[in-house]
Amino acid sequence: MTYSISGKTAIVTGAASGIGLAIARHFIERGANVMFADIDEARLEAELGELTRDEGPARYFAGDLCQRLTIANLVSATVDAFDRIDILVNASRHVALSDPLGAEDTGLEDMLRQNVMAGLKLSQTVARRMVAQAEREMAEGGERSGSIGAIVNLSNIAGQRTRPELMAYSVAMAALDQMTRSLAVAYAPHRIRVNAVAFGSVMSMSLQNDLREHADWRAQIVAATPLGRIAPAHELAEAVQFLASDAAGFVTGQILTVDGGRTLIDPVRAPGH
Repeated sequence: MTYSISGKTAIVTGAASGIGLAIARHFIERGANVMFADIDEARLEAELGELTRDEGPARYFAGDLCQRLTIANLVSATVDAFDRIDILVNASRHVALSDPLGAEDTGLEDMLRQNVMAGLKLSQTVARRMVAQAEREMAEGGERSGSIGAIVNLSNIAGQRTRPELMAYSVAMAALDQMTRSLAVAYAPHRIRVNAVAFGSVMSMSLQNDLREHADWRAQIVAATPLGRIAPAHELAEAVQFLASDAAGFVTGQILTVDGGRTLIDPVRAPGH
C-alpha cells in the first residue's frame, strides 16, 4: 500500500481559503483530480486562476452546501467533469463565538447546521454515488477488493476541550466526531471508509486573523504545544492524504489528532514547577 492518491477524484469543501484550500492544492500536487467547493465564488476564481481549464485536474463549484439542491449540483458537476468520485474531504468550517447565557443566541443551531448537517448531507449523497459507481464497475467485470471510497471530515480539538465562549463550535466538533464514527460503521458494509482529522496548533485562516489582532496569542499557543510550534497547513494536508489513500485501507471510524501534543497536557503545573 502507498499514500498515493494519483488519478483519484476528490471533492474538497471550504476550498476557497485557509486549510481547505491547502488540502485541495496538496491533492492537486499529488496527482488527484479535485473539485474545489466553497460558497465564495470570487475567491475561488482568484485562487484557482489557470488551474480551472476544462482539460486540467481542477474545477471549482460555488454554492451554499447547506442546501440540498446545491449538494446535488456539486456531485453532478464533479461526475460531469471527472466521471467519478473517490474521495470527499469535508473541510468547510465555520467558527464563531457564542454566549452560553444568551437566550436569543442561535450560535449552536448555526454551528450544527454549517459544520455538521451540511457535511452529513453531502456525505450521504457522495456515498450513494460511490456505491453506484462500484456496482457499475462490478457489472463490467471489475474485482471486489479494498474500499470503494473514503470520506475525511475536518474536525478540531475544540470538540475535546472546554472553552465556554466557543461552546457552540465545540459542541459541533464533538458532534462531527461522533457522526464520523457512526457513518464509518454504517458505510463499512459498502466498503466506504469514514475518518476525521481533529487539528489544533495549525495555522488556519481563523487563527491567522486572530493573531493579527492578538499577536501575543502566538506565544501562548506555542507554550501550550509540546512540539513547540504552530504547524503550517500542509502538514495537516498530509494527514488527510493518508486517511484518503489506500495506505489507510483498514482504518475507519478514527479521529486522528494533529495538534503537536496540545491535548496531552494539563496546563496547571504541580506546585513548585
